[in-house]
Amino acid sequence: MTDISNSNALEKLRRMLRIRHFETVAEAIHAKGEIPGALHTYAGQEASGVGTCIVLRNDDYMVGTHRSHGHPIAKGAALRPLMAELLGKATGICKGKGGSMHLSDFSVGSLGETSIVGSGVPVAAGAGLGSKLLGNDRVTLCFFGDGATGEGAFHEGMNLAAVWKLPVIFCCENNGYAVSTPSSAGVPVKHMTDRAKAYDMPSAQVDGQDVDAVEAVMAEAVARARSGGGPTFIETLTYRYADHAVNMGRVLLDRGDEVDEWKKRDPIDLYRARLLDSGVAADVLARIEDEVSAEVADALQFARDSAYPTQAEAFDDVFVDRLPIPAFVQI
Repeated sequence: MTDISNSNALEKLRRMLRIRHFETVAEAIHAKGEIPGALHTYAGQEASGVGTCIVLRNDDYMVGTHRSHGHPIAKGAALRPLMAELLGKATGICKGKGGSMHLSDFSVGSLGETSIVGSGVPVAAGAGLGSKLLGNDRVTLCFFGDGATGEGAFHEGMNLAAVWKLPVIFCCENNGYAVSTPSSAGVPVKHMTDRAKAYDMPSAQVDGQDVDAVEAVMAEAVARARSGGGPTFIETLTYRYADHAVNMGRVLLDRGDEVDEWKKRDPIDLYRARLLDSGVAADVLARIEDEVSAEVADALQFARDSAYPTQAEAFDDVFVDRLPIPAFVQI
């Protein structure tokens, strides 16, 4: 257990609570139609994201997935611009153009999330190559799911990272399903860490519901990467509580009692109990939860009060000069 005199211990709880409250609110307003498009929530996987990101420096890089809100929050991103982005507002972290599945926050090293399964792996390898060529000691953390390990981009990125000994940590968040396909039906190996053997890459499997256990494994991987030892493959065994995408109007998968069984090992409940056992006062934990709840409520109000982008802004942040919009054209 981390020494509670170190604020790192309570920061892990705070970040996990931020993710849980953010996702609860996002799911509720998505059901009301305030968030356009699909919404993929991270509730249940908080220890995986926070346990890995808490080890990183602010200038280290991170690449996420379509289940995209939890990763930047775990890395320390501010909630206001994240919530505004979900609502498509101009104050969003990507000016309302990325939406739920395409968040990025360079201020905390988040290079972006993507809806294309497995596509973040070569991006992470590229970031790692950049760090190596520049001679700095930045590392890159790459998140992906168990389903992504069957993609060609995954194997290409892993191979290059291994051959060139790039400072990249590949984190496979194995939540048991690729949309509605069980891992056992889509992957021929028993453990995702077996994938790393083909690239002679150090690997570790860890309980993804235990934030301290994840942090310990990640700390070793980061130390190896910073010292020039090359990449590491980490498999966190975790679980998403919601469907692949929420509020889709139909049940994609009948998981029976499985969700309730996993909730008995809820990552936040486990860590809260550990903090109490270690001597942290209950009122301290309650105050943190109240503060986080208020922070998420503030982010939602900020997003709602923000303006949508103008039609002229459609031509900003692209690789061509802005085109003039004739006065008679209505978009």
